[in-house]
Amino acid sequence: MPPDSRALALPPLTQTSEGAQRRVGVELEMNGLDLERITSLVAEHCGFRVEQPSRYERTLKGDPAGDWIIELDSSLLKKMGRAERPDDPASAELLSSAEDAIVWVAESLVPYELVSPPLPLDRLGIVNELIALLRDAGAKGTADRLTNAFGMQFNPEVPATDARTLAAYLKAFLCLYEWIHQRARINFARRLTTYVDPFPSAYVRKVTAPDYWPDLPTLIEDYLQHNPTRNRALDMLPLFRHLDEDRVLAHTQDELIKARPTFHYRLPDCLIDQPGWDLTPAWNDWLEVEKLATDQDRLQGCCSAYQGYLAQGLGRLLESWPERLERNWLPDIS
Repeated sequence: MPPDSRALALPPLTQTSEGAQRRVGVELEMNGLDLERITSLVAEHCGFRVEQPSRYERTLKGDPAGDWIIELDSSLLKKMGRAERPDDPASAELLSSAEDAIVWVAESLVPYELVSPPLPLDRLGIVNELIALLRDAGAKGTADRLTNAFGMQFNPEVPATDARTLAAYLKAFLCLYEWIHQRARINFARRLTTYVDPFPSAYVRKVTAPDYWPDLPTLIEDYLQHNPTRNRALDMLPLFRHLDEDRVLAHTQDELIKARPTFHYRLPDCLIDQPGWDLTPAWNDWLEVEKLATDQDRLQGCCSAYQGYLAQGLGRLLESWPERLERNWLPDIS
């Protein structure tokens, strides 16, 4: 497919260390439309063919980047949907009735999820097209009702997997977290969940120390000691499982951790029903992490300043770190 006409801004590093264009996967959670309606809209717009691996999952084929997935985001229902019905009519009817009851409850609480394949950076605009299409058809997001703790997630492919690069991205994200969180205005329902918990303060202090440049095993071990969970705004477990599976599995057996060479950015809400909303604002905020991570001098200076801010104790109540960031460390923000 050609580059999308509504391409988004690009990060400083657009290629991997192997010279390939970096890719980004996007995940959108929503309700308001059923599985068949979402599937038909996306398939028709993009020219995909539909396969049905289960009653609650659809796979869209035909994109050179890979398969698109649309599914009810429930592990239990996906397992039930893949199982064959019993041959005995009475048992099949009983199982079907139980399944229907679970679906009836789940559809008011559990989102449908549209998952893209890893898209080349110059094709990210297709996601904005689909957001507009689904919104016009009646898709609902986080703000529609209190139970809609729905998110939008990015999976940017890492530019390289060496410890120095990955530590720089972690440092940049931790320095910018308060600023990003403030701008994201996370919905109350999602703040009540543990899906995007902040990093522990001891870990933040450790990693943002200007002299913290560990080797890769130490970087991964330090992360796991403080964060043996997927519930972080920037979840590094898929990447670290890709790089050192045995080490990750020694700390957590979570079957939902999928090994892949990406950052898993989980913070933004999915506000698909709000006029004009798309992934651009959240993507642009993520790009500030990319820019800071790849500017060594600015990153070191920002880490030193953040360490000083954290050391103020109660003095932090008198000063806003996001405001200081914008004044001194984010030159592209007006």
